[in-house]
Amino acid sequence: MIKSGSMKNICFLNTTSFWGGGEKIHFDYASKFKERGYTVFIAADKRNELYSRANKADIDTFALRLKNLSFLNPFKYIRLYRFFKRSKIDTVIISTSHDTKVGVLTAKLAGLKRIVLYRALAAPVRASKINQYLYNNVITHLIANSLETKRTMSMNFGSRLKRNIQIIYQGLDFEEMSNRKINRHSFDSEKIIIGNAGRLTIQKGQHHFIEIAKILKKKSVNFKIVIAGTGELEEQLLKEIKINELQNEVELLGFVEDMSSFMESIDIFALTSEWEGFGYVIAEAMFARKPVVAFNITSNPELVKTGFNGYLVPFEDLELFSEKLADLTKNKEIRETLGSQGCKFVQENFSLDNIIDQFEEQLAS
Repeated sequence: MIKSGSMKNICFLNTTSFWGGGEKIHFDYASKFKERGYTVFIAADKRNELYSRANKADIDTFALRLKNLSFLNPFKYIRLYRFFKRSKIDTVIISTSHDTKVGVLTAKLAGLKRIVLYRALAAPVRASKINQYLYNNVITHLIANSLETKRTMSMNFGSRLKRNIQIIYQGLDFEEMSNRKINRHSFDSEKIIIGNAGRLTIQKGQHHFIEIAKILKKKSVNFKIVIAGTGELEEQLLKEIKINELQNEVELLGFVEDMSSFMESIDIFALTSEWEGFGYVIAEAMFARKPVVAFNITSNPELVKTGFNGYLVPFEDLELFSEKLADLTKNKEIRETLGSQGCKFVQENFSLDNIIDQFEEQLAS
């Protein structure tokens, strides 16, 4: 049910070239807003997964491709302006840096009432003159997906940022996740399975698993590491696995669409990221009742509570990281206790329906 006086026609603008956490947010939120009676559009690159999924879900789409220098191309503004006007868009929600300039300025020209930046990247924003203008005079709602994202979002601005940043965490659709059919992966049933999921990049830190596997193997721990995802590090990781003779200890699964089945098939979730705006994949693992081991960086402490639902260790302390994993492999009772507490924690704090309620409340003001 649409709230009186609030937005009616919403566009989620995301032209990122890959499918990741930010794209899943836009898809999930667009689906929920549509369920509540809003007219919803997703503007995305026609070649990408977000565009495809939106069409399959019967969400209206607008094909648009933006890059870092697209703000210099007047035709991008014209096409988007005409779409906003034709579709009577009153609210646009943008998350990525490369979409911001074109999306925000065009929304302003088209007279949109709500121009929302929902930032999910825990990295500083340049306090350039154009960014100061956009943040203070054009964007109507600045929203961060975690305390850490809010901190890094504003750190370069100081007193030059006049608009308040609100925090709305990312939400998970627990009802939909609970109703998914689970097809357990046939990993080595005699070993404790340590899982990781994410794009294979330096930022996600999967290269650390080579050293972690070497440490665990040297300690004769009964384990196997399975990594879901694709990306630029794939070739290097495969090479390192072979060089270090870790073929029986580390397996790259490639892109895994059914993340619920993946999470249900592992025993422990390990996150080696250098930073996270919000650890959505951590929340997914916790909902599947898996204990989490991660570095004590950026937003991870907002989800992982040491000794309660997992363990945080100092960044790049791979010896301690491996030690915590080894301890968990040896104690099923602790795994189950931490997993159960993590499941309760995410359900109490990150329900998608509650998050959408918060969005409606913020954007109605």
